[in-house]
Amino acid sequence: MRLAPLLALPPIALGIAAAVWMISSAPGPAQIEGSGPALPVRVMTVAAADLRPTATAWGNLRAADTWVAVAEVQGEVIWRHSNLEPGRLIPAGTEVLRIDPADYELALAQSQADLAALDAESAQLTAEAENTDRILELERARLALAEAELARTRTLAQQGTAPQSRVDEAERATLLARRTVAELENAMALIPSREARIAAQVARSEAAIDRARRALDRTTLTTPFGMRVTEVNAELFQTVSPGQVVIRADGIAAAEVVAHLPIGSFRRLLGDAPEGITLADMMRDLPATQIEVTLSPLSDPTQIWTARVVRIEGALDARARTVPVVVRVDDPYEGADPPQRLPLVPNMQVQIAFSGASMSGLIAIPEAALHGGMVRIASADNRLELRPVTAGFAQDGSVIITDGLAPGDRVMIDDIAPAIPGMTLTPVEAAR
Repeated sequence: MRLAPLLALPPIALGIAAAVWMISSAPGPAQIEGSGPALPVRVMTVAAADLRPTATAWGNLRAADTWVAVAEVQGEVIWRHSNLEPGRLIPAGTEVLRIDPADYELALAQSQADLAALDAESAQLTAEAENTDRILELERARLALAEAELARTRTLAQQGTAPQSRVDEAERATLLARRTVAELENAMALIPSREARIAAQVARSEAAIDRARRALDRTTLTTPFGMRVTEVNAELFQTVSPGQVVIRADGIAAAEVVAHLPIGSFRRLLGDAPEGITLADMMRDLPATQIEVTLSPLSDPTQIWTARVVRIEGALDARARTVPVVVRVDDPYEGADPPQRLPLVPNMQVQIAFSGASMSGLIAIPEAALHGGMVRIASADNRLELRPVTAGFAQDGSVIITDGLAPGDRVMIDDIAPAIPGMTLTPVEAAR
């Protein structure tokens, strides 16, 4: 029983060997010379053209100007404008709040009275100085006579014709005259210091008057520009304190929004910079006139508002690699007709569209024509060519090709599979 498989092995081995020989020696499939039918495809002939780079961003509106009215004096609110309510519009130069001025009027009256008293004291001192000066002249003349009399009396006493008591009396008269002159001279010497003291008191009273007048001016609050009231923290007969915020309002002359643009998009909007000019230089001297801006509320994209770039806010966002571009819209309430046309109010979400300086000599192809860094070209003999290219940036469904294409190249825009180089094509120029 064990010898049966061994006896059957040689015929099987011979059969396998024969099959291998027949397969290896058999002729291959016959090759027929010729080409398949040409494949019709749509192509576009590329050409250099001018292009204005665009960018889109989104953000929340804010008022370009805000007013935070802080009470600078303490007192009771005695009057409040009827339109001083959140949401109301108030023109520029409108008095909206009045604080009781009685205490500051009394302080002003007291300071003015003190100043009048000092003026009277100064006039009195001037008259006193003039009188003292006249009396001093008279006393000096009397002293001169007394000294002359003393000299004559001493001479007579030496000659024995006048008693010593007369000499003593003449000396007493002379000493009294000297004392009077000295007192008057001292009084005249004190006049400048008294004048300086009065001048200092006058300056202090004038400062008090100015302070009282400033306080009186601060008892009324007047709007510095046209505004929309957002918050009111003062009621009639309520006492307000210095430093208390009583009114908050947003200006209605202009609205702003910060658009965070990628650095590459921002560079393209500015256009080609001269050699040696950095991004920081371009941000400092922003050529805003080259950038056109429009914005639309997300709630109603049909509304189009013309805007303008005014500045770059703060620094670049290092993490997001974006530039904070501040865009301003003038007259955000112009033409408002709710609900058909809403005004541009703070916190409204908007879309901002930028159009930069024109760039010339660019080659653009549809995004669908780019396949992983390769484009499909219809050669001069209508055969498929796969060509590597360098893509710049994409915009509005097109890709800017910076290297690999030249004007006149026919780029295939249809997607075929498989795309075999050298296959025959029937190019059909696509409508632009």
